[in-house]
Amino acid sequence: MTTATTTSRAPAPAGPVAGGNALAGTRTLIRFALRRDRIRLPVWVLALFLGTLATANSFKTLYGAPEDRANAVRTMDSPAGLAMSGPRHYLDDYTVGSMLGHQMLGFTAVLVGLMSVLAVTRHTRAEEETGRAELVRSTVVGRHAHLAAALSVAVLANLALALLLALGLTGMGLEGVDPAGSLLYGSAHAAVGLVFAAVAAVTVQITAHARGASGMALAVIGVAYVLRAAGDSGGNGALSWLSPIGWVQRGYPYVDDRWWPLLLCLVLAVACAAAGFVLSTRRDVGAGLRPEKLGRPTASAALATPFGLALRLHRGTLLGFGAGLFLMGAMYGSILGDAEDMLKDIDQLQEALDRIGGAGVAESFASMVMVVLAVVAAVHVVMAALRPRSEETAGRAEPLLATGLSRARWVGGHLAVAMGGGTFVLLLAGLGFGVSGAASTGDGGLLLELVGAALAYAPALWVTAGAAVVLFGWFPRASAAAWAVPVYAFVVGYLGQILRFPDWTNDLSPFGHVPRLPAADLDWTPLLLLTLVAAGLVWLGLAGFRRRDLETK
Repeated sequence: MTTATTTSRAPAPAGPVAGGNALAGTRTLIRFALRRDRIRLPVWVLALFLGTLATANSFKTLYGAPEDRANAVRTMDSPAGLAMSGPRHYLDDYTVGSMLGHQMLGFTAVLVGLMSVLAVTRHTRAEEETGRAELVRSTVVGRHAHLAAALSVAVLANLALALLLALGLTGMGLEGVDPAGSLLYGSAHAAVGLVFAAVAAVTVQITAHARGASGMALAVIGVAYVLRAAGDSGGNGALSWLSPIGWVQRGYPYVDDRWWPLLLCLVLAVACAAAGFVLSTRRDVGAGLRPEKLGRPTASAALATPFGLALRLHRGTLLGFGAGLFLMGAMYGSILGDAEDMLKDIDQLQEALDRIGGAGVAESFASMVMVVLAVVAAVHVVMAALRPRSEETAGRAEPLLATGLSRARWVGGHLAVAMGGGTFVLLLAGLGFGVSGAASTGDGGLLLELVGAALAYAPALWVTAGAAVVLFGWFPRASAAAWAVPVYAFVVGYLGQILRFPDWTNDLSPFGHVPRLPAADLDWTPLLLLTLVAAGLVWLGLAGFRRRDLETK
């Protein structure tokens, strides 16, 4: 009996493999990223666009007469005023357009940088951290495709914002707001956004964690803002030329309309992006250039508890917000002594301060600033309170809850950090505000008053955390809606005072029920009620989390 064996011939190569292209699949990843960010990015762009238009319109209302603008020039022409706004050259012809470039461009540049950084880290390092990037790159996708797609999405978002600003501001017909200046003003936002997107392209190569990469990029934004402020307040402006925010402000839209400073931003953006692509070739997928530290042979006793583990996870963000709010409070406090001179000729702001009440303009202005500091602290609270959701979707919650750890204790650790950490950053904000404010006014008693005014907002932060845990427990897919609480609080609590929103709009926010210290008297009743509401929301959220299924991988 004979057995015949047939050996098949190996197929000949059909040409070069498509995967050899380092950018293969970039177009598909761009479409996928835009699909995922179909709500996130439009909200960012529209918020920046509408906020700029609303501010421009308020400038027209507040500074409609030439004498009002002359008074604004006198009050802004101080080291503290220039540090909070921009270069002195804008004051030479203070129209509505130059006010935008002077007072708004540096502030919105920070927000545009934040948008760009989060977009890049979301579609690069976050994809690697969750393991999705490795899965996608196992197909015909080049090694540079993820980074190229992320940068492309950031470019598209910034260009869309630039176009909207150019068209929207031109169509408002405001004094000093011409088409050429509007185009430069919008392009300045795009230029600085591209710089910080490219900075994020470098930081995502350094660390293996998305939060660490975002934190490093945000630290660069903070340094850029501080350099700009120090240079503008110092007189010579040399430090401002070390900051991309300083570059775009020195394009002087609506004043000189200089385009060449934006070229510096493009050069830096291209250099940082190129460095990001080069550095990505020097590491493995999922790893970072910075080597992981070797841990101790045994974990500390604190890490064996839910609170200790949560505190370790939130440590970097907590310290970053604490330092940032301390500096922010100190910057506002530095102008507290000049508040009366700055605001005495602005009727609409005077009316807003009169509605707050208080013994003087400084106290009323401080109570208005406290809302801003409390809202920034609420941003940290929402981030910390929603961390369990990201742990759940990443698959890290399941092995922890498979042990003897209960759901309530696990979420409770993160909530303790969110609520206690929010109170801690409020304390630092009040401390910075109080130290600087006491120095600028010469009133040492303001230190304790402003620290107490900041801590009065702690119950409102606890209610914010409670709202976040309710969404996480009962409607996990809608957890991002918790961001509506700080956003709404800022709109009605700060802008609403200036734009004369109805009183009932402020009552819908937990921050609207906090006594406006130091202008108002301390009333413990609303603070106790807010604390009870926060406790009820936390209980309700934990009950929902115990009842629903855990998202598993």
